[in-house]
Amino acid sequence: MINLAESEAIPPKALDHNTIYCGNNEDVLRRYVSNDSVDLLYADPPFFSNQQYEALWKDGYELRAFEDRWKGGIQSYVAWMEPKLRECQRVLKPDGAMYLHCDWHAVHYLKIEMDKVFGESNFRNEISVKRIRKNVNEYKTVKRLNVAFDSILFYAKTDLHRITPPLREKHRPARWHAFDANGLRTGMDYDLFGRKPPAGGHWRWTKERSQQAIEEKRLRANPLTGSPEYLIPESTHELMTSFWDDIPAYSFKMGYPTEKSVELLKRIIGMSSKSSDLVLDPFCGCGTALVAAQTLGRSWVGIDISPTACRLMKDRLRKEFKIDTKVIGMPRTAEELKALQPFEFQNWVFEKLHGRANPKLLGDPGIDGFVELDVPVRVKQVDAVDQADVASFDKEVSRLRLDLGLDIRLVTVDAILGTS
Repeated sequence: MINLAESEAIPPKALDHNTIYCGNNEDVLRRYVSNDSVDLLYADPPFFSNQQYEALWKDGYELRAFEDRWKGGIQSYVAWMEPKLRECQRVLKPDGAMYLHCDWHAVHYLKIEMDKVFGESNFRNEISVKRIRKNVNEYKTVKRLNVAFDSILFYAKTDLHRITPPLREKHRPARWHAFDANGLRTGMDYDLFGRKPPAGGHWRWTKERSQQAIEEKRLRANPLTGSPEYLIPESTHELMTSFWDDIPAYSFKMGYPTEKSVELLKRIIGMSSKSSDLVLDPFCGCGTALVAAQTLGRSWVGIDISPTACRLMKDRLRKEFKIDTKVIGMPRTAEELKALQPFEFQNWVFEKLHGRANPKLLGDPGIDGFVELDVPVRVKQVDAVDQADVASFDKEVSRLRLDLGLDIRLVTVDAILGTS
């Protein structure tokens, strides 16, 4: 797993496109990503929601728990995010942009931090995207309203970034509209149909353009009032605003508890990048941004600290696009494996033994999973073995009316590595 010491500085290596990097995203960005090299960056970090999630992937194979908890409160969370945001800003091209997905727990704090990192003048939009609405069977008093939207903070690195705004289907018939506009503009107060613009106003077009529009019957005097008005043609679409209530923020196709929808990521990538651009997601989870980028023909790079998530993304991309994605930084040594989170170590054990995780919630004191011939397995990330542990596991095996069980400890890591 890629993990640099805080003081270690390594010149960036060559960045492989369409590749997943397993490791701390600060370390990966410093080690592999040069300054001004990424076109678009989407980040979906933990939300500071103080929730613990448990997820069973839909294939029933991997069980993963992850915490969204921060000792020290919001200031600790922002301090954790700050160096990551600075690395993101560093790697963006001058005409690049970043979208930071968050919710009400931390959006205002992250907005202040993003203003510091990117500069207030480079803030473009706070996009509101729809969450799933909750229905109730009875009406009762509650503490607060249901939260309807997540926030996506959209920042450009400089003034060079341009977007192609998404369109929303909406039919409007052709209509006539008043031709005057507020404010004084030199040369835009000429006589038109025997009239001048209202006090403090001007005509919308130059005199030459207005004359051409009259000839094309797109500019006329109102039959009743005589005031100039221009024709707005029939339209079938309108430009989307920063209020996205037509697509959901979330999808649960992969069984991942905070999984974002492909529709959302396709909209962001489609409006803020070109086909030749590189899209990077430093918290890529189950890989939705990578799927959207691949669908739209963009190059991409994904980073996640979880080996479980990296394996999931690799499998997802293989199933959806028939591609074999390279994963850089997966734990390979005993020391790296011993440093994993307990649930990550457990998942690694079952992958190497070609087993499956117990579908029960984590924290079950008995069986963590099964290997070939339904032999029960318990995995503990400790070296010591005491009689109480042995007795409790033996009791669970006996309860299942089985004669054999495997008790995996850290001391067996070298043996497992020797078989892989």
